[in-house]
Amino acid sequence: MQITTRIFAETNGESVRAFTMTNDQGMEVTCIEYGCIITELKTPDRHGNLENIVLGFDRMDDYEKHSQYFGAVIGRVAGRIANGEFMLDNQSYTLANNEGENHLHGGEKGFDKVVWKGETIDSQDEVGVEFSYISRDGEEGYPGTLSMSVRYILNNDNELKVMYSGKADQKTLVNVTNHSYFNLSGNLKRDILEHELTLKSSQFLQLNDQLLPTGTVLDVVDTPFDFRNGRKIIDGTKATYEQNVIVGNGYDHPFKLDTNLQQEIRLVDEESGRCLEMETTEPCVVLYTGNALQEGVPIRGVRSRKYLALCLETQGFPDAIHHPDLPSIVLEEGEEYLSTTTYRFRTV
Repeated sequence: MQITTRIFAETNGESVRAFTMTNDQGMEVTCIEYGCIITELKTPDRHGNLENIVLGFDRMDDYEKHSQYFGAVIGRVAGRIANGEFMLDNQSYTLANNEGENHLHGGEKGFDKVVWKGETIDSQDEVGVEFSYISRDGEEGYPGTLSMSVRYILNNDNELKVMYSGKADQKTLVNVTNHSYFNLSGNLKRDILEHELTLKSSQFLQLNDQLLPTGTVLDVVDTPFDFRNGRKIIDGTKATYEQNVIVGNGYDHPFKLDTNLQQEIRLVDEESGRCLEMETTEPCVVLYTGNALQEGVPIRGVRSRKYLALCLETQGFPDAIHHPDLPSIVLEEGEEYLSTTTYRFRTV
């Protein structure tokens, strides 16, 4: 196994390094210090052909101009916060409303748009990068200084483990995720409509027309949201079910996971034979099927379009601060935030 480092770009006078991890099977993961972005992820198809399976760019200015959170770590809070405000201990906090009337994915300059410090991890059995960043008190309106670290670890079993940890000097909100867009066809040969997804999930959150949770938890039974026995993504894009239509014909929903660390998420592209299995410590996964992907942006020779890729964002529930029935995303002073998601790449 090996890990190599190079200068990727400069932004605002800061150097941004790229790290490429390669295991003994040839699987390759490249990530950069800007936003902890995973820029490329190369895995074999059933014939052993290594191809990239995530959306990403080769140039920094493309990330700064066109990225829709491609491959980035999202924080302090993933998803939307209604009206960009919340209360903690009877004190009101106001955040940037960077999506209409609401706060999205950490604000104007969330974790995805800052330069982290990367350190390589190299042992006999695994290679990786540990990224660290200190989010100061008041950054994007959030209380408390938060010290965060993100680890990407690759092993010889074609597993990429993503581990997050954080501590704050004051009560605050934390709910981070990785926003990689997957397309298992390899080098974006096809869209993801024929990808088959299996989720160990019996319930999902209803959304309103601002894509915010209403507070109602719906059963997946007899809906296009029942992925328990596997279902193709195209089903939701063609459905007339209101929850599919409201997000632009597809999915952009939090699914409540029935189990953790038991292969609760499985995505397969039958044509290439690639399979992604995911396990997480988090209570939910947000499935986003690229319904609002910007049209026409060049991505390594392919023009972006609707349904070009999908996201499986393991996290706490969006807008949980406004829904006491959902698991809390409040981090107490001195408490450690811990979260792990493992991505396992197979062929079928």
